[in-house]
Amino acid sequence: MTDGLTIRTYRSDDRAAVTALWRACGLVVPHNDPEADIARAAGQPNSDILLGLLADDGIAASVMVGHDGHRGWLYYVAVSPEARGRGHGRAMVAAAEDWLRARGIPKAQLMIRDTNAAVRDFYAGLGWNESPRIVMERWL
Repeated sequence: MTDGLTIRTYRSDDRAAVTALWRACGLVVPHNDPEADIARAAGQPNSDILLGLLADDGIAASVMVGHDGHRGWLYYVAVSPEARGRGHGRAMVAAAEDWLRARGIPKAQLMIRDTNAAVRDFYAGLGWNESPRIVMERWL
């Protein structure tokens, strides 16, 4: 528990609340299917979704975490607008980092959309560094 936040793993009955949180935080864009992302990540050997719950508000925060055996990745780091400024984002990132450490993954990464650059300072304050890389993609 951190500042009233209890962190646990995703359960199937959380789906509607989680997708609503991601939409409220602006994390869902037309080419993302949050339902498919949840189905691929929740409770898998190399990935999971961690949720931050507040006793009075239910699901207030999330992080999807996974790894490829070498690098860990964080996705859907979200804190509801009403619950921001109370350390919940920091707690969710720390929980994801702990999840990766427990699996022997030495490096964590995340990507920030250029339209969401304001969060850069948040991650820098947690000790994350920019990594000069070019990310390429191909839709399959």
